[in-house]
Amino acid sequence: MLSFSKYQGLGNDFLMLDGRDAPSTDFCFELCPELVKLLCDRRFGVGGDGVILALPPNAGGELRMRIFNADGTEPEMCGNGIRCLARFLADSDGDEPGRQWQIDTLAGRIVPELLSDGTIRVDMGVPFLQPAAIPTTLEIGPSGIPEGLIEAAGESFQVGAAGMGNPHMVIPVADVEQVDLERFGAALELHPSFPAKANVHFVQALSPSHLVMRVWERGAGPTLACGTGACATLVVCHRLGISGRRARLDLPGGPLEIHWDEASDHLFMDGPAEAVFDGVLSPLLWGPAPAADFNDQQLDTQPSEQLDPDQEKLGQQELEQQLVEQQSQGQEPGPGVSQGEPAINCSVACVHGCQRPDDCPTAAIRAKTLEMLNSSSLDELVALASNSIESRSRARAQRRSALDASGLDSPGLDSPGPETAA
Repeated sequence: MLSFSKYQGLGNDFLMLDGRDAPSTDFCFELCPELVKLLCDRRFGVGGDGVILALPPNAGGELRMRIFNADGTEPEMCGNGIRCLARFLADSDGDEPGRQWQIDTLAGRIVPELLSDGTIRVDMGVPFLQPAAIPTTLEIGPSGIPEGLIEAAGESFQVGAAGMGNPHMVIPVADVEQVDLERFGAALELHPSFPAKANVHFVQALSPSHLVMRVWERGAGPTLACGTGACATLVVCHRLGISGRRARLDLPGGPLEIHWDEASDHLFMDGPAEAVFDGVLSPLLWGPAPAADFNDQQLDTQPSEQLDPDQEKLGQQELEQQLVEQQSQGQEPGPGVSQGEPAINCSVACVHGCQRPDDCPTAAIRAKTLEMLNSSSLDELVALASNSIESRSRARAQRRSALDASGLDSPGLDSPGPETAA
C-alpha cells in the first residue's frame, strides 16, 4: 500500500509519491499508463491532472522528478508540478524558507526555492528558441523566435513558439474569453508543425506588465494553469513587443509572476503550491498480478523522451566497468549480477522492457513488496502509511504557526519575497 499526497498549484493538481529512499528506482513498478489514468480519474480514482514521482537522482542532482499526464504519457517538465513537488518535499522534511532543491528532470536541472511567504520560486532555466530544440518546423522570424501562420480547425493563426524543455505554441489575441478553446486547442496540439505535439496558449495583453492567458495542455486538455506555458508565453510576448521582461500572467487558476532575467537569460517563476490531502492507495487498484508482469508493459512516452541506443550503450559500459573494478578489489558483484554476466542498470537498459527476465536484479525487491502486501492486514498497512501522513501534517502545522507568529500574510503573490537573483 502506497501513501500519497495531493497538491495543487493554481488549480493544477497532482498526486505526489515519494520514492527517494526506495531500494530501487522502480519502487512504483506498477505505475503503468493504465494505472495513471485510473488514479487521475475524478470518479473512479483519486482525481488529478497528473502523477509525480520523487526518485533518487540519476544525473548528479539531489533527486529526480518523473511526471505523468492524466492520459498516461510522460512529459519533459511541468512548472506547476515542480512547484507542488518542492512544497511536498518541504512539508515532508520540515524545510525552512531559503531551501533549494537540485531536481533532475527530462528537461534538465530545475532549481525551485521555498520563499518566506510559503510560495515557491523556480529557476526555470534558459528558454529554447531554436526550432530543432523546441521542436517545431516553424522558422525563425524577425522577432528572433520561431513564428508563422498556421491553419487548424478551418481558421488561420499567427503563432510564436518557445521551448521550456517541452514545446509551446503562443497565440496573441484581442480577447481570450472569445476563443473556442476546446475546438482550437485540440486541433493545434496535433498540428504537424509541432512533431512532438504542442501546449497551446492564447494570450491577451492588458498592459506590458499584465497578461491574461488560457491553456490547452498537451495530453491533458484545458487546465487551470501551466507554469512552463506562462514562461514561454512571456518570452514570446516580449520578443513580439507585447510585454516587458517581467509581468504578471493571469491564468484561470490564478496569477503567476514571471521574470526573464536579462543578465543570466534565465526565467524565474513565483507562484503558490498548496497541500490538498494525504491518503493511501489500495493494492486492489492494480490487482494481484505479479510485479514482473510490468516488464512487458511500455510507458507511452513522447519520442523525444526515449533513450537512444548510444545512451543505453554508455550506461551499460559504465556498469560493466564498475563490475570490473569491484572484482579487481575483491568485492562481490551487486544483486542480480553473476560472475560471468555484465551488470545491468534497470532504469537505463530496461526502460522499454525487461532485458533479463530470468535473472531480474529487482525481482527480489518486487517480490518482497508483494509479500508485505499479502502478509499484512489492512489495518497494519494503513497504520504504516498514516505515520508518514502524520509527519507531513505536523510539518505543515508547524510552518503555518511560524508564519502566523512572524506576521506574514497567507501565501500569495502579494506577500513580500526576496528579489530575483541575476
